[in-house]
Amino acid sequence: MKIFKPSEDGFFIARVLYFGLRQKYDIMIRSADVIEKLKADVSSDDFIARDFSADGAAGALLYVDGMSDKLLLEQSVVKPLLSMKWAGVGIADVKKLPYGEEIKEIEETAAGQTVANGDLVLALDGADKLYEISLRKFQHRAVAEPPTETVIKGPREGFTEEIKTNVSLVRRRIKSPRLKVKKFTVGKYGNTTVMMVYIDDIVDKDVVLRISEKIKSINIDGIIGAEYVSRFVCEHAGSIFNQSGMTEKPDIVSAKILEGRVALFIDGTPVVITYPYVLLESFQDGYDYYVQNKRATMLRLIRIIGAFMAVLLPGLYVAFQEYHYQLMPLKFLISLLNSVSGIPFTPPMEMLFVLALFEVLNQASVRMPRYVGTALSIVGAIVLGETAVNAGLLSSPTVLVIAISAIGINCVPDLVDTFSILRLAVLITGSILGLFGIVVFSMGLIAYLCGLDSFGSPYLAPFAPMITADFKDAVAKENLLSFEKRPYSVPTKNRRRMRRDR
Repeated sequence: MKIFKPSEDGFFIARVLYFGLRQKYDIMIRSADVIEKLKADVSSDDFIARDFSADGAAGALLYVDGMSDKLLLEQSVVKPLLSMKWAGVGIADVKKLPYGEEIKEIEETAAGQTVANGDLVLALDGADKLYEISLRKFQHRAVAEPPTETVIKGPREGFTEEIKTNVSLVRRRIKSPRLKVKKFTVGKYGNTTVMMVYIDDIVDKDVVLRISEKIKSINIDGIIGAEYVSRFVCEHAGSIFNQSGMTEKPDIVSAKILEGRVALFIDGTPVVITYPYVLLESFQDGYDYYVQNKRATMLRLIRIIGAFMAVLLPGLYVAFQEYHYQLMPLKFLISLLNSVSGIPFTPPMEMLFVLALFEVLNQASVRMPRYVGTALSIVGAIVLGETAVNAGLLSSPTVLVIAISAIGINCVPDLVDTFSILRLAVLITGSILGLFGIVVFSMGLIAYLCGLDSFGSPYLAPFAPMITADFKDAVAKENLLSFEKRPYSVPTKNRRRMRRDR
């Protein structure tokens, strides 16, 4: 039986009460201390701290000027704070405010990041937590047709720089509870929001896991655009070929998600990234699915032919002129000799000079003001080309070949940078080794592309490896009613996407 000892037990109880009260006192919020800590942490002239005193409560509102809706701030926060009769300073009292269900408790250490994100921080004297109130108001563009992907038929909506708006555009098209959104915060200082969107019943879980791990491993100061994320997520960072689909069209993203792909939305950019990616996607267009099948097939063939002309034509022209002129028709050879007679440059040097001239004109037209750039590209190309030919510096066939190549390279806008590098490589190879060198280079390039993949999808699918079931929507586009199963080139756990009565 325990014997009560007043001296010992009384001392113990006193210690418990003392330390309990001390702990409670220490964790109580003092708005003045929070303000001083945030001023030191944020250290910015646009940081605002508004003290207030109400019936039963006192504290401060902390936020960054220009990142919150001032009208909602006054009507939904400031006025209710001053007019409420506070029974205490806990979360139950804070929930009485408008939008109270969206108010969250946060630790004092998270206040600086919360303010930087554009949210309000409510500090109440005597509370044990701070409170986060989201009243963000950022200026952003309205939903409009993207300038890089204009269409004749089909939806004209395009993504904006606001990530929540972009995700909602996809949710309007895929109204399913199985559409999942996974949120990440990337960047040491930028703290950019990245959202991964997919359909849980269709997507391959391994793809989701691998992409999630790559996003989590991004260690950089800040994310400015989609290209930053793409370089970190892709599996072959050193390749000159695109390894991710990029688009500004919600209908295209929705269609790819329904095929079993994963979409990455990045806050601050209208470009959405999709994985897995195969090369053939760059030769397809959203417009193909709003026209007749034969028309879509013809357009895809034109894009492929344009790509081949863009890459191979300058190199083949130099190779035939330097090494294989005997293979050219006699009439064409005579006309060519008459055109190049008197030109002070060798065929390779002449082709490189014209190619460099067109690249300079292209860069100048892109970076000049719009109303000046168009005129510069047209007048510059015509005037400079015609003047150079008349002066005997360049031959007209060379200018024509580069012009055809420049037009063909824009048939596939997503691969302009890649094709520009390949065109130069083919030109140099053809000028040194002739047709044999171009053939060897092409075979090596195909072998390299056969070894690429994107999260389980072969880069040259459905041609390498041969997947005959995916030919329905490869170069030739068949009727939509034949698309009963999702592409086999994309790993999914649910292959069937359509059932129809026979």
